[in-house]
Amino acid sequence: GVLMKYVFWLLAGVGLGFLVAHQVNRSEVGKAFFNDVDSKARQFSEAVAAGYRERVTELRGGRS
Repeated sequence: GVLMKYVFWLLAGVGLGFLVAHQVNRSEVGKAFFNDVDSKARQFSEAVAAGYRERVTELRGGRS
């Protein structure tokens, strides 16, 4: 019923997004864009992990 309709549109959107991203990535501008996005995502992930480690150290009273 309704749930299947939503799942269908979700999967259709994911598939379409994948195809568009694949086509964009084939150009030099697209590659630069995705490299930039990847770099920023890695920086964010590293900052979150560093903050988590710092907070764990604080909660343990400075012990590792």
